[in-house]
Amino acid sequence: MAGSYDKQAAIYLDGRPRYPKEWFSMLAALTPDHSLAWDAGTGNGQAAICVAEHYKQVIATDISEELLKHAIQHPQIQYMHPLSSMSGDELVNLIGGENSIDLVTVATAVHWFDLEKLYPVVKRVLKKPGGVVAAWRYNIMQVSTEMDPLLKKFYEGIEVFLFKTQKCRCSAVNTAKQQGVNLLSEEVKKELESAWGGPELVRTVIYKTYMHLNCTLAVAPKFIIVVIAVHLLFGANMTL
Repeated sequence: MAGSYDKQAAIYLDGRPRYPKEWFSMLAALTPDHSLAWDAGTGNGQAAICVAEHYKQVIATDISEELLKHAIQHPQIQYMHPLSSMSGDELVNLIGGENSIDLVTVATAVHWFDLEKLYPVVKRVLKKPGGVVAAWRYNIMQVSTEMDPLLKKFYEGIEVFLFKTQKCRCSAVNTAKQQGVNLLSEEVKKELESAWGGPELVRTVIYKTYMHLNCTLAVAPKFIIVVIAVHLLFGANMTL
């Protein structure tokens, strides 16, 4: 999976939606300490850069060296490239050690992880009590009554391909193309461009996002589900 975004790492920074700063204020309010945070699957650092507004140091990790090369730089962020062959002990030591992390974020990246390996590491590095882990993802974007049915049809095609091939959800269009299946044909592109309403039109795009919070308490974990609608402005020349 490490190479799935390597060919488009340079444009991934501009194409990936950013997250509202209010989210990170909310997360910071949940942790009593603000010394160290870990952004797992950081990509270009879209979440890490906001976490750094509230924590003295952020460890941001990703297994894609190319994405890290284009990461957003910040004096409080330390980008790291952990090897997939690392043991749990090695990863814990790399990040900061046992009981050291105030906040762990996994921003639209949890599907990349082997969760049976990730969760034990998170459990070990989180401070107890007081540590918080937050993982979130967004659903299909909502644009307009004309475009939404086309987007739904497009994503249904992706789901069919993934079901047949048992491939990972992300980078499905590129993965399919490598196997001779064009999910984003010229016909589909023209339909989407027409439904958008022209190259000069700027629309509001809504991503409904689901966040899973786990707050470590002295007695037992506390689980919270948060549903947030993210409103973003995009021009019609966005790359699909």
